[in-house]
Amino acid sequence: MIKASLIAPCGMNCGTCMAYLRDKNTCPGCRVEDPNKAVSILRCKIKNCEILQQGNFKFCYECDRFPCKQVRHMDKRYRTRYHMSTIENLENIQKLGIRQFVANEKVRWACPNCGGTLCVHRQICYGCGRKSEAREPETAFKTRPVHHENVYGGGKSETRRRK
Repeated sequence: MIKASLIAPCGMNCGTCMAYLRDKNTCPGCRVEDPNKAVSILRCKIKNCEILQQGNFKFCYECDRFPCKQVRHMDKRYRTRYHMSTIENLENIQKLGIRQFVANEKVRWACPNCGGTLCVHRQICYGCGRKSEAREPETAFKTRPVHHENVYGGGKSETRRRK
């Protein structure tokens, strides 16, 4: 089941992650403190970001550095491999609020066959095993590269929503 507590600071919907959906050694999600989580999650640079923790932010979009290098790297990987954007997820959370985002995600990731949850990583339903196409968000922002001067020096290319 997809719920607000399963939306990671980076915008990843942990409720659609294969580590959360699998039957054995399940991950409770990025926001739950559990020493038995996978090492990759315990060492996650985004989850353990000092700025995120010191600023008491719930989501990366609340940070002045959004989207930072780590978020852009994850977003590029997820766009390429899984046809899902964590940056668009964060922009949708910022625009719509977490409740509406979660409601949209429940529809977006629902198996058309049984109503179970589709896995973002494998595009299969863990309820009935049916393979599905990658899901695009219905409320996603259109994005484009934007060049600007970074306060830390040098130019940067970032993905920002169109106005």
